Amino acid sequence: MKLLLDFLPLLLFFTAYRVADAQKDWAMQFANQHFGYLVSGGTVQADEAPIMLATIVVIVATLTQVLVLKAMRQKIHAMLWVSLVLVVVFGGLTIWFHNDTFIKWKPSVLYWTMSLVLWLAPLLAGRNLLKVLLAADVELPSHVWQRLNTMWVAFFAAMGLINIWVAYTLSRNAWVTFKSFGATALMVVFVIGQGLYLSRHLEHEPPAEPRR
Repeated sequence: MKLLLDFLPLLLFFTAYRVADAQKDWAMQFANQHFGYLVSGGTVQADEAPIMLATIVVIVATLTQVLVLKAMRQKIHAMLWVSLVLVVVFGGLTIWFHNDTFIKWKPSVLYWTMSLVLWLAPLLAGRNLLKVLLAADVELPSHVWQRLNTMWVAFFAAMGLINIWVAYTLSRNAWVTFKSFGATALMVVFVIGQGLYLSRHLEHEPPAEPRR
């Protein structure tokens, strides 16, 4: 259930964009009829409508995700709170100025925020946040925790750069696909790589002595 909630906003964003992009005239009429008051000038053009409708959908979906988790009394991680704030702010700017530049930058700002937090926490607070989150379940030597933190800092920094490269080098359609599925696939590959790395460093308890 939790995994579905995490992925649902991205899936709805992708679906809304594809449906609207395939019917731009309808999307333009729908956007002007229902959301024209949200944009400067009050008019949405056909080429702007797909990304605007998809942005509205992802804002509503992310807000709903938070509300559902709260209703289920599940912990809402800091990354989701940051994502909600960023999608509302950058999505709102995209809608008001009918300019997709803002929503394209949102993932990079989120990645760089996470990278910065993980990097600064040991320096300013003397705390390795990955160790704080995972130490109860995983026992590792101190130097491995430091390496692990450095890897995540570098990964999030690189993901921010990759997102910007895709946004400004490839088409809008390609960026929507990357945001919805490509970034998730890279995250999965990275996590699998982390698992293989950690498997060599896990501190296993010695086998219990047989009873006599």
